[in-house]
Amino acid sequence: MARILITSGPTRQYLDPVRFLTNASSGRMGVALAEAVLEAGHQAVVVTGPVDVAYPAAAEVIPVVSTEDMLEACLAAFPTCDGLIAAAAPSDYRPVKIAEGKIRKTGEPLHLHLVETADVVARLAAVRRDQWMVGFALETEDVHMRAMQKLERKSCDLIVVNGPAAIHAADTSVEVLDKAGTVVAAWSGSKAFVARELVRLLAARFGNAEVGR
Repeated sequence: MARILITSGPTRQYLDPVRFLTNASSGRMGVALAEAVLEAGHQAVVVTGPVDVAYPAAAEVIPVVSTEDMLEACLAAFPTCDGLIAAAAPSDYRPVKIAEGKIRKTGEPLHLHLVETADVVARLAAVRRDQWMVGFALETEDVHMRAMQKLERKSCDLIVVNGPAAIHAADTSVEVLDKAGTVVAAWSGSKAFVARELVRLLAARFGNAEVGR
């Protein structure tokens, strides 16, 4: 039995006490992955940003808010896991300073000074031992090229490519690329179906029934 870390959902980077930067990730893919991992007889550890969906009761769920929170939780959990499926959509930018009070209208343009957040998957790659790592890439153009750049930058073993139509949807279409840029699998259907197929692929690629070791 393997212990698999799954990241899921969006993160929030607060601008002031009531406003934040985020995206429309629903966490549905994370739910489907957790269910597929459990159905295959493994342990699922889910680090999730704020979502409205419910994760399986048998999964270990660690709720977080910001990308920094997600990184901290993943760094704590990853050493005890055999592999990572990074399906979350962490916010890529954060404000340099969070306003202490609500930002009020002034009739003038509002200028935000943003900096990049930490790359969660890349940071995990820097401390990995023999764990396998699978990333997700949502791309709108130059899909394979950008996905491969992400795979290399994050030191993933495989990357799952999808498009914006998957956001907040019950269904998805994905391609799975390896380090050579080869499409090793492609599926379309419900996220539950895609998740099950991905778990089967991981079992075949990284090990037998233990999916990792």
